[in-house]
Amino acid sequence: MLLNYKYFAKVYYALFVVIGIIVTGTLGFMIVEGWSLLDSFYMTLQTVSTVGFNEIKPLSPEGKIFTSFLIILSFGTFGYVVTAITSYVVSGEYKKYFQEYKTLKTAENMENHTIVCGYGRVGKQAAHDLKFYKKSFVVVERDQEITNDPEFNEITFIKGDSTDDQALLKANISNATSLITALPNDADNLFVVLSARELNPKLKIISRASSYSSMRKLRIAGADNVIMPDTVGGAHMASLVVTPDMMEFMDLIKVSGKSTVNLEEVSFQDLPEAYQNLTIGELENFSKSGCNVIGYRTEEGEYIINPPNDMKITKNSKMFVLGNPEQIKKLNTVLGIS
Repeated sequence: MLLNYKYFAKVYYALFVVIGIIVTGTLGFMIVEGWSLLDSFYMTLQTVSTVGFNEIKPLSPEGKIFTSFLIILSFGTFGYVVTAITSYVVSGEYKKYFQEYKTLKTAENMENHTIVCGYGRVGKQAAHDLKFYKKSFVVVERDQEITNDPEFNEITFIKGDSTDDQALLKANISNATSLITALPNDADNLFVVLSARELNPKLKIISRASSYSSMRKLRIAGADNVIMPDTVGGAHMASLVVTPDMMEFMDLIKVSGKSTVNLEEVSFQDLPEAYQNLTIGELENFSKSGCNVIGYRTEEGEYIINPPNDMKITKNSKMFVLGNPEQIKKLNTVLGIS
């Protein structure tokens, strides 16, 4: 578990100062008065705490001078300790510590999750859609202003720089299946892609890009997909002019909290033996889900639009279905997909 103890810095320092005073006082009485370790330690505690007991033994002139300095030093020390602990509690820093600890424990126990690097406009939308799809994910964000937002506390997040390997390790990248890097700077995205590919070679990496020249570099670095948000947005607006009805229909079936029709993929990576070698038509008759199969991806990576009903389903293939959430849920239940 990688944990940031910066929230305890003031308390640690205050305790260190108190221990330093006690050690100094104990050694001082042993040297100046020649007392035993126990007597010197007891006298130091009595002096530092100002409880008002009498000296355990008569003090020499040198011992009185040392005790006076110890009392003066103790006043300032305990004032600092009280201030440090009070500010720690009142400012709520202890809550930040436990919140970070809880987040790190949650990320540590995650498997097959997605890491979203950056919580700007693009990253926030990606997180929103992943949440709607009920996919487990963790966000890595370094901007303190964003991470202090109450809305940000509703998701699993890591406060840190995505370009730092430690932040990715805190997000449990070794057990993740995919990573979305949506940082505004292409150089930072490139660095994240390189680091992520090294830390988890099997990771599916999707990167944001701001220019065409960066797209090629990001793919060479190891990104599986590179998206240019501005280009996608412009193309979508142009399509609304040319084919408005079709685009509105496409918007309807996209991921959205108000969507009544979804287009989803069904993966047969772990296809149960009972369903192997079934045809698409036989699967539809067996499941009775009501979903429409509009696409199929073979094990070799070939895409088939409107596949025939007599096409056999093979392991490691994918099927693209269109239906409402209830129909898709029924299909997934029949196939044993969570």
